[in-house]
Amino acid sequence: MVINDIIQLLEQLAPPAYQESYDNSGLLVGHPTTVIDKAIISLDCTEEVVDEAIHSGCGLIISHHPILFKGLKRLNGTTYIERAIIKAIKHDVAIYAIHTNLDNVLGGVNSQIAKRLGLINTSILAPRGEALYKLVVFAPQNQAEAIRTALFNAGCGNIGNYSECSFSGLGEGTFKGGIGTHPFVGEPGYVHLEHEIRIETVFPMHLKSQVVQALLKAHPYEEVAYDIYPLQNEWPQVGSGLLGELEVPCSAAEFLAQLKEKLQVTVIRHTALKEGQVKKVAVCGGAGGFLLPVAKGVNADFFVTADFKYHEFFDAEGKIVIADIGHFESEQFTQELLLETIQKKFPNFAIRLTGVNTNPIKYYI
Repeated sequence: MVINDIIQLLEQLAPPAYQESYDNSGLLVGHPTTVIDKAIISLDCTEEVVDEAIHSGCGLIISHHPILFKGLKRLNGTTYIERAIIKAIKHDVAIYAIHTNLDNVLGGVNSQIAKRLGLINTSILAPRGEALYKLVVFAPQNQAEAIRTALFNAGCGNIGNYSECSFSGLGEGTFKGGIGTHPFVGEPGYVHLEHEIRIETVFPMHLKSQVVQALLKAHPYEEVAYDIYPLQNEWPQVGSGLLGELEVPCSAAEFLAQLKEKLQVTVIRHTALKEGQVKKVAVCGGAGGFLLPVAKGVNADFFVTADFKYHEFFDAEGKIVIADIGHFESEQFTQELLLETIQKKFPNFAIRLTGVNTNPIKYYI
């Protein structure tokens, strides 16, 4: 298996364009054209995981958390990060991380939590703005339909459950070709007026490259006039957290018991339980405290996440129950998602989950 084949598959699930600005997802160690026989999946990339990969002959580690988060100024083995990187390089083990981009898509980290809890009617809790672009292009009337079709095939024009959405308007375009030009219409050195159609459509930001390529290939002009604008519109396919509903409402105490069992949690830190039935549940794998105002704003009964600090629990204000289940615990099933995704596409490739428990937090019970 070529590493890049696996990367392309994973980046279809979670395009790198949707990782947060502070993140460092992607291929961190190794070369994408390297051929490997085996791969291993882990939530974290630690020295123990690298050792496991070396001893089992795995040429690739796929982790959720990137081992390289900040820039390294030296590589001499004084930290666990440096030691793990040195070992990986010495033994030709590549390391790939798929972090906040997997957090921010439907079908990613939060969908795994929702699936475990049996939530239905799920949607992104805090949809992301500026994830959509608008394309405006000017085309001769006779070629407009072919250009629209090419753009739709490249991923343009999807709005909610509607596809092939666009807007067109008639107008007049002028141009004068210089020396050495070969205009589709008109003659070099003379101003030409052409009746054109202005085509407008939208596309997700991660498709920009393929949309532009499709446009340039389909358009007959030697120099294509087009504009791309970032939109502030929220896109419900990408964003932070997830909101869903329990198919069968239950009491707060019953939900806590379900939470502990279904997410295999040792300890749950939570705020005071509320009276009444639990129906609407917000979730966020990892540190989700920044989403508490959003969860309260949509009247969620519970907010399941991790890494809440002491004083942040007061912010529940009796309006919602915060359930902090632990960072590792909230994201542990991400490994299964990655395994299932790769096995479905490449059923004969040798890939497995790590046997190392990388959770750095232990509980004395």
